Amino acid sequence: MLAGRVLMGAGAMFSAAASALAVSLVAPALRGRALSITFLGMSISYAVGVPVGAWLGFEYGWRVPVWLSAGASLAMLVAASWLVPSNMASAGASFAGFGAAARQGAVLRTWLRTLLYFIAIFSVFAYIGPVLQALNAMSSTQLSITLAVFGLAGVVGTLSGGWANDRFGSLPTMRVQMSVLVTMMAVLPFTRGHLYATMATLVVWGIAGFGMMAPQQSRLASLAPAQAPLLLSLNGSMLYVGTALGAVISGSLLGQLHLSQLGWVGVPFGLLALLTLAFEPAHVRPVMAAPAGSP
Repeated sequence: MLAGRVLMGAGAMFSAAASALAVSLVAPALRGRALSITFLGMSISYAVGVPVGAWLGFEYGWRVPVWLSAGASLAMLVAASWLVPSNMASAGASFAGFGAAARQGAVLRTWLRTLLYFIAIFSVFAYIGPVLQALNAMSSTQLSITLAVFGLAGVVGTLSGGWANDRFGSLPTMRVQMSVLVTMMAVLPFTRGHLYATMATLVVWGIAGFGMMAPQQSRLASLAPAQAPLLLSLNGSMLYVGTALGAVISGSLLGQLHLSQLGWVGVPFGLLALLTLAFEPAHVRPVMAAPAGSP
């Protein structure tokens, strides 16, 4: 358990660094697309990595998927050492100016929004297997197919979210996606006994939910480009805290609610996340990096 937590923490650290690198390598107009490609691996992990890893673990033992993951990570380290320019400026490598950036209302709202919408999502997804079984009695094959379809929807959402961010801007994209996500959470319990309706709801859910990641990160990076790695790392912390709180909140309500009704638990948190967007100005003035030696 401890090793798993250490690995998750390391993943959060490198996700922030990869996001900041993606932002620094492209023009501002292409940030959404670059971030969507960066987070594509996370989406593919739900569609391919989780089911394949689970199958390998059951067939050959848990060490096999762990060693395969370690090998893939080593291969990516070699690729990054070869492909990433060595003379890139290390923006955000110090805490100079971080305080001013972190005190921005827009930054705080972005962190809060990440926290809220991950509470909303994982109030259901933390128990997704039992929830799906409560909605529709499924065989193990049907359950695996449903989860794989959800993962593939996440891949589509990740890519379309990046495209929409660059085409329409982060705020309009997030407003649409959060509205759709909240609607799907409210609708999901009503699909009980209708397998294809459940799957259709999860597909739309996956596209909207995963589609939030690129515009969220893009907006956060644009608020203080020089502090992007630190801001993004704390945003990742909000993601993991929201994931844990979503599971805890839903778990505490299982005595009062049927598993099929957990979608409604996330609705208030999704609405609060949507509400934060009402306070966002269309244009924000980014905080510039502080001179060296300043607090």
